[in-house]
Amino acid sequence: MNYRHAYHAGNFADVLKHSILALILQHLRLKDAPFRVIDTHAGIAHYDLAGPQAAKTGEWNGGIGRLLGSGAISVPADVTVYLAPYLQAVTALNGGGGLTHYPGSPLVALGLMRETDRLVANELHPEDAGALDDAIGGDRRATILHLDAYTALKSLLPPPERRGVILIDPPFEAREEFARLARGLREATRRFATGTYLVWYPIKDRSAVTAFHDAIAAARHAKAMAMELNVGTTQNAFALNACGLIVINPPHTLKAAAETLLPYFARRLAQGPGSASRVRWLGTEPIA
Repeated sequence: MNYRHAYHAGNFADVLKHSILALILQHLRLKDAPFRVIDTHAGIAHYDLAGPQAAKTGEWNGGIGRLLGSGAISVPADVTVYLAPYLQAVTALNGGGGLTHYPGSPLVALGLMRETDRLVANELHPEDAGALDDAIGGDRRATILHLDAYTALKSLLPPPERRGVILIDPPFEAREEFARLARGLREATRRFATGTYLVWYPIKDRSAVTAFHDAIAAARHAKAMAMELNVGTTQNAFALNACGLIVINPPHTLKAAAETLLPYFARRLAQGPGSASRVRWLGTEPIA
């Protein structure tokens, strides 16, 4: 799978990933102590929804476009509360006007970070790394690296703050990406056991996803959960229609938030029959 992100910015997968990221960051802000965000596949941070890549696929119309669309949709109060941090980051980038730009994960993070918090945004692709530098290089809270993601994990953990979230969002261009992810997570959690890890994955081959979940369960993390979103049958049989997140050491409030948001996304972002969602606990500790 090739997931060059400019073509897919703001789609249903971004809605899932960035809304959950925003809730984790909001939770980290509850304590005064600073935290660090490490984004291993940062992309370019700022996406033009009218640009040629986004316009070619139009995927954002079925994602963030539906959430911020002008249709008369009644949104449940608890969904509104859980979506607020994420939508705040999106509307801030658009200056209160129409939806023309979309924030990648580095800008979502910076929008919710304080002056004492830090972001390390890593991007290996040379062209994207340059665009990333243009987008956020002037922010004193941000450090930009151009390393292999798994090399970056080894060199950056544990962070000096001993608090933080690590976002791992591979493009899944390599056939062995799930195996690399499982190995990288094992090594990362040995270095920084208390960090919150947010890992995105596409769902194309259910057997590969099941093996990945089994590897997470076998690592015996005390707290780990999987959440998955399927938007149903699409007109393009080759288009991505399902994805998931693994969260290791989630905030204690995240399961309830996910169990509220994901069914809403499955209804609101459905592209055809079969839309569904699932939240599954993989940790060894009972859920509080």
